[in-house]
Amino acid sequence: MDHSTNKGQFEAQHASGTDVGLTGANDAEMHHRRSSSTDFQADQALEALGYKPELSRSRSTLQVAFMSFVLASIPYGLATTLYYPLIGGGPVNIIWGWLGVSMIIVCVAASLGEITSVYPTAGAVPPHLTNWCEALQRVLSGFHACSPSWRRLASWICGWLYVVGNITITLAVNFGTTLFFVACINVFEKEPGVGVFEASTYQVFLIFLAITLFCNAVSALGNKWLPILDTVAIFWTFAGVLAIMICVLVIAKNGRHSAAYVFGHFEANSGWPDGWSFCVGLLHAGYATSSTGMIISMCEEVHQPATQVPKAMVLINLANGQPVPTILKDAVGSAQGAIGLLIPIMVLALICGIGCTTAASRCTWAFARDGAIPGSRWWKTVHPGLDLPLNAMMLSMVVQILLGLIYFGSSAAFNAFSGVGVICLTAAYATPIAISLANGRKHLVDAKFSLGKFGVPANIIALAWSILAMPLFCMPSYIPVTAATVNYAPVVFVGATLISAAWYVVWGHKNYDGPPTNDSTF
Repeated sequence: MDHSTNKGQFEAQHASGTDVGLTGANDAEMHHRRSSSTDFQADQALEALGYKPELSRSRSTLQVAFMSFVLASIPYGLATTLYYPLIGGGPVNIIWGWLGVSMIIVCVAASLGEITSVYPTAGAVPPHLTNWCEALQRVLSGFHACSPSWRRLASWICGWLYVVGNITITLAVNFGTTLFFVACINVFEKEPGVGVFEASTYQVFLIFLAITLFCNAVSALGNKWLPILDTVAIFWTFAGVLAIMICVLVIAKNGRHSAAYVFGHFEANSGWPDGWSFCVGLLHAGYATSSTGMIISMCEEVHQPATQVPKAMVLINLANGQPVPTILKDAVGSAQGAIGLLIPIMVLALICGIGCTTAASRCTWAFARDGAIPGSRWWKTVHPGLDLPLNAMMLSMVVQILLGLIYFGSSAAFNAFSGVGVICLTAAYATPIAISLANGRKHLVDAKFSLGKFGVPANIIALAWSILAMPLFCMPSYIPVTAATVNYAPVVFVGATLISAAWYVVWGHKNYDGPPTNDSTF
């Protein structure tokens, strides 16, 4: 790909006063883009990074914040992974682990937000980083000893991590929803301790398949209505959480624990030593907050992305909130009451799946746009009628379904999906932050969203968490380990890495130039 031509055309058009990206557009498109000065400026900023605006900017400031809330879906994320802290350390792990990780993730979100405010593209945290890609290239350009080929390789690796992370987190959400639905159905029992739905392996997979198809159908066919859905989800979430809190606290059928127990009781049942058991239980909080950076994939559909996306990323991390069905049933004393309280979380689970599906499709499309995915010419197209990258969405869906087959060989498949998603996204988030910090944060001097003197501490905290999280979430949740309960996250991670490496050897090292750039150092 010849980005130098792109750069020359861009500079020539600006020198002549021509609106980049509008040349050749019909009058209706011209009028539409000029109807909003903020959208027009955002498109110009995107074009300055070397990309033609192809998606409509249909999301307002509040709507992008609402989508960020939906992607995190704290009540749902915490509900579907409560098993991990329960065996990891009990109440202490649940409360203090979640609080600690949430504070750390604020540092991660703020660090990414700074970089995004400088380079607001669909795959961008740092300079273009079309999946963190160009961000890496620009940040690395500050190291004069670093060759262009190394910068391209670094952006390639980071981009693949981000794409795989988005896809596997979406898979984890939909598979977690499947297991959660099964548990919700089984609050009804045909005899004590035996649920009404046996849920054999193939039945679970078919439910997962149906949920995945549903989320993709809604995301594809209802694209223009998604901002409204995200807005409704906000009120639905708070109403549901409030109902659960009031009912559980008021009814408390089996009594209440003391405050000392709630905030101070530690009980490890994972088989790991106490300290490590607590850490493994952090997958609960890590999974629930890992989707923070996925909102970046929506940069090209948001008004004023340079300021509003970073704010949404940080704001959502300040929000609070398959044993859960059983816990609620015990708390309220009846299956009917429990299912009534579970319905809000079940609906939120589907909305979260739709949001993650949307974000995953955008980042897949963005990386394909740079030619970094095999068959890019198919995946980088935007469907003219639906105004979204339908082919990239279908690619993401097929990969999720194929990975879902792991469940036939491992009952701990969800652990693998959520684990590899957290690992990949953590690595993708950490890479540009680490390089930016090592380069003295020079490119962030004029960032529209700046952390100022808090930037360096936030970066260091984010990186320290990354160093812990990546090996941590490769671990099995409990020991001893069997073939059915082993954590297959490292296998999926290594598999994706090998595919990425093979494609780089076959095609990338000769053809991949990274995202287009105006930087003369490339």
